[in-house]
Amino acid sequence: MSENMTPELTLNPTEADVAVPELTLDPTAVAEAPQEKQVEPVALDDKLLTEQEKKAVEEFAKKIDITDTNLVLQYGAAAQKSVAGFSENALSNVRSKDLGEVGADLSELVVQLKGFGSGEEKKGLAGLFRKAGNKIESMKAQYGKVEANVDRIAQSLEKHQITLMKDIAMFDQMYELNLKYYKELTMYILAGKKRLEEVRAGQLEELRVKAEQTGLAEDAQAYNDMVNLCNRFEKKLHDLELTRMISVQMGPQTRLLQNNDTQMVEKIQSSLVNTIPLWKSQMVLALGMEHGRQATAAQNAVTEMTNDLLKKNADALKMGTIATAKESERSIVDIETLQHTNQQLISTLDEVLAIQQEGAAKRKAAEAELGRIEGELKQKLMELHK
Repeated sequence: MSENMTPELTLNPTEADVAVPELTLDPTAVAEAPQEKQVEPVALDDKLLTEQEKKAVEEFAKKIDITDTNLVLQYGAAAQKSVAGFSENALSNVRSKDLGEVGADLSELVVQLKGFGSGEEKKGLAGLFRKAGNKIESMKAQYGKVEANVDRIAQSLEKHQITLMKDIAMFDQMYELNLKYYKELTMYILAGKKRLEEVRAGQLEELRVKAEQTGLAEDAQAYNDMVNLCNRFEKKLHDLELTRMISVQMGPQTRLLQNNDTQMVEKIQSSLVNTIPLWKSQMVLALGMEHGRQATAAQNAVTEMTNDLLKKNADALKMGTIATAKESERSIVDIETLQHTNQQLISTLDEVLAIQQEGAAKRKAAEAELGRIEGELKQKLMELHK
């Protein structure tokens, strides 16, 4: 980290510098780009080796003959082929693996689990008593169907899990092999550089001095040939360094592939040991709760009906009791009836008296009229005999 990016420490928070933004009227002004962190290159030297490996490099460097064209061509080739084969195996493993099938199975599992119990409930008292038994049977049938699909998916996931666990173990082996190839390439490169440095400092320098001293063409050609041999060997070492860099990159790449498989195994494991058993236990609870809910609903319906009957009976009892009380308190003959009867009796007596009086008057008048008629008849009879 550069000095200007080092934070300033203080024991007094009020003294801490506050970053004030710099204002500008120039819209084209570009903010100063943050300084990139300096990366320290890794030095390829014998510090990467153990003491035993250093001794092996020392002994092997003495055997290198850079004037042997075939040796230069084959130098480190075995390690390069091993890295190439390693890369091909890793690529083949990635190509042959279809994690999409695992994702499809997990997605289908989610769909199956979410789809259970999504139907609408029948509401109403009549629907409660008519549909209660059918709903339980429907839930059981639906649960059985979903359970069969879930078990099928679980079996498929278990197969994927076994395959992935084998791949994880294989990646461990590949990583260890890559470390071996990496160390082997490092030792080839260090041994080659050591030998190249010795040749350039010794034999090549002697040829140069000899060519300068003698001035002979063959000595100059010998020096030039040795320079070309050194350059060819140096290029070979550079090729080995490129291969070594590939091996360096293959390490984290292998771990990334292994980590992906590990995460997928963990997801599958969580689904098998947590999600699916939890779903099944929830379904058992759902069925039990449905039984309880229907029993409670039925009990509530009975309670409501009982309350309604009690209310109706109470109302009927009230009305009957009141009517009975009224009838019990009522006289056999109402006073109104007696009053009406008395009024009719008095009226009848008055009318009878009036009729009797009128009849007496008529009889009296009739008696007088009968006397007159009788007198008139007598008089007429007397007149006949005169």
